[in-house]
Amino acid sequence: MREPSVLASLVSALREGAIDVVDLTAPLSAATPLIQLPSEFGQTAAFELQEISRYDGRGPAWYWNNFRTGEHTGTHFDAPNHWVTGKHLADVASVPAGRLVAPAAVLDFTAEAERDPDFLLDVDHVKAWEAEHGPLPDGGWLLLRTGWDARAQSQEEFLNADDNGPHTPGLSPECARWVAEESPVIGLGVETVGTDAGRAHALEPAFPCHSYLMGNDKYGLTQLQNLALLPPTGCVLIAGPLPIVTGSGSPARVLALVEH
Repeated sequence: MREPSVLASLVSALREGAIDVVDLTAPLSAATPLIQLPSEFGQTAAFELQEISRYDGRGPAWYWNNFRTGEHTGTHFDAPNHWVTGKHLADVASVPAGRLVAPAAVLDFTAEAERDPDFLLDVDHVKAWEAEHGPLPDGGWLLLRTGWDARAQSQEEFLNADDNGPHTPGLSPECARWVAEESPVIGLGVETVGTDAGRAHALEPAFPCHSYLMGNDKYGLTQLQNLALLPPTGCVLIAGPLPIVTGSGSPARVLALVEH
């Protein structure tokens, strides 16, 4: 008898529950929290549905909508051309499909972020994690868990801003450079509104995750949820952005395959 193929084994494992599919995507609606830039800059649009017909005279047997939103609204994918450092690199439609399915490592720094919302992950934190769990996955993702998805139902709590700006966790400039230039991963995933920390405008360089990652042909995933359901290693991430030609990013459905 022929051995079952790899894909057949995968389908069987999914059907039998040996592999769970975990949805890491925040629901997309008018209530989805948005990044807010200083007033002198352009702002992203909130998600908006415009009804075309709903089983009525405009279309008796069908319901459908137009929608309007920004590329970087909700759970979304950052392509290299999103930042000036990567302006000559790939748009979101040009990201190789093979890179949209990749292993992931989940680094849990929830306790640190709870103590200090301005917590910055440093290279030493990653090295200590690797000493316990093994190296970051080659061609995979580094996912930073901070527990920030618990705030996703409130724009105010999610941005956590005061007169000095937002206060959310992220990476130090040194760690952002290391992830972009020295680590084997293809991108960074976070639970916050963007890949950079809330105070990243005051770091050197400003917005180091965007600057280093995009400039090194790497990617970002933001506003992820349910990272608490993933193991530190061993899961496979599936990221599905829309292939928008010349687009700098896209809202995305992000799933994780987790083996029992």
